Amino acid sequence: MKYRRLHQDELENLEKEFVQFLASNQVTANEWEKLKAEEAEKAEQLIDIFSDIVFEKVIDDIEYLEYKTPKDIKAFHFEENRIVMNGLLVDGQTSFDFTLEQSPQQMLQQIQLTGARLKLYTAEKAYSRGRNMEIFEMMENGALISRDGSLFKTLEGLKG
Repeated sequence: MKYRRLHQDELENLEKEFVQFLASNQVTANEWEKLKAEEAEKAEQLIDIFSDIVFEKVIDDIEYLEYKTPKDIKAFHFEENRIVMNGLLVDGQTSFDFTLEQSPQQMLQQIQLTGARLKLYTAEKAYSRGRNMEIFEMMENGALISRDGSLFKTLEGLKG
């Protein structure tokens, strides 16, 4: 198995796709029930294969991820041969928290009131374990998919 087995709730949400997967492997509903009862290991292997297919399909389409902590935000762009990261760090004492839903104006007000400073930083690196595996590991560690990359692009624009 390349990634991890889908959790039960994830499988339930993908029931239609799983049925199609079974059908494409000539496994009928009756055969599936029989497999689960009599050949549990083979049934588990099919779930593992399906899980890898799902993760591979999702990860192939990812171009941007974001990771937020209360005082730090990182936005990642996954290029063909490297990862580019733009980050923004709150430096100083403040109650500001990137994980709270606030408007940019509210955020700026909070930071200015306390005298804290924002530090923009960037880094890049080549893939060491392959693009998809690195994306998967980052997602498992809490990074979230960004469909449009707006945070990354905004931070990129600030570097100018």
